[in-house]
Amino acid sequence: MVTIDRLLREGSKKLMEADIPTPGLDAEVLLYNLLRVERFYLHMYGEKEVPEEIQKKFWIGIEKRAKHMPIQYIVNKQEFMGLDFWIEEGILIPRADTEILVEKVIDIYRNNYYPHMVKIIDIGTGSGAIAVSLAKYIDNCSIAAIDICPDALRVAAKNAHFHEVNNKVTFYLGDLLEPVDRREEYGTYNFVISNPPYIPKHVIDILGGGVRDYEPHLALDGGVDGLNFYRKITVEAKKFLRKDNGYLVFEIGHDQGKDVSKILDINGFKNIEVLQDLAGLDRVIVGAT
Repeated sequence: MVTIDRLLREGSKKLMEADIPTPGLDAEVLLYNLLRVERFYLHMYGEKEVPEEIQKKFWIGIEKRAKHMPIQYIVNKQEFMGLDFWIEEGILIPRADTEILVEKVIDIYRNNYYPHMVKIIDIGTGSGAIAVSLAKYIDNCSIAAIDICPDALRVAAKNAHFHEVNNKVTFYLGDLLEPVDRREEYGTYNFVISNPPYIPKHVIDILGGGVRDYEPHLALDGGVDGLNFYRKITVEAKKFLRKDNGYLVFEIGHDQGKDVSKILDINGFKNIEVLQDLAGLDRVIVGAT
């Protein structure tokens, strides 16, 4: 009889041999998602037998994880802002650090706009984590979520539907601000936000295997110095933001605070603020019109 305990023990051993940093946790994540139970269930009912079909799927998942495929792609799930998001290979995995950007936008909304309607552009929406979270936590908003990748928009739309915010988010296929440029909604948006590709091109090849081999380079590559998209978006965003009380909000790399501040400054943004993540590293930058 193959029990929960036995499967976890053998799966953890396989991952440990493959130098996966969290073998026990990853084996548990695989199994509780396959069984559709909470994690505590595995520890309370370790002696329960695991159905053969689940065993087969578990070992397929273990083999993928042993090759350093991110666990999120295997279980098709990542939590962000307390919400579960559908994730699949080819779509950037949402990071906890990006929650700082979402929380800052919500904070600005509450202090400056509540309870009035706000219009938001999210550039490079990916899985829709930022746009869907904002739609969930800001009652009165309209969000234009843009991505150049059709698969990303399909996943983002799925997440918007799951969280019942598809009436607040409109998805556009296109490059940067080009889709809203066609709509000529100049000077009408309260926020332009983005977590753009910001890794310098030469660094991508030395990233950890899980990121380098599985996550989309299109969502990582920020050009020679990592700043390409900050320059382009900052120039374009001014056309769409309100002339008074509009905000440009970026996620940035840990060593990009000064450079991106300079880009915002020379383009006329004021009250520029750099926020740190929990590790004390620069992570989000905000500029006002």
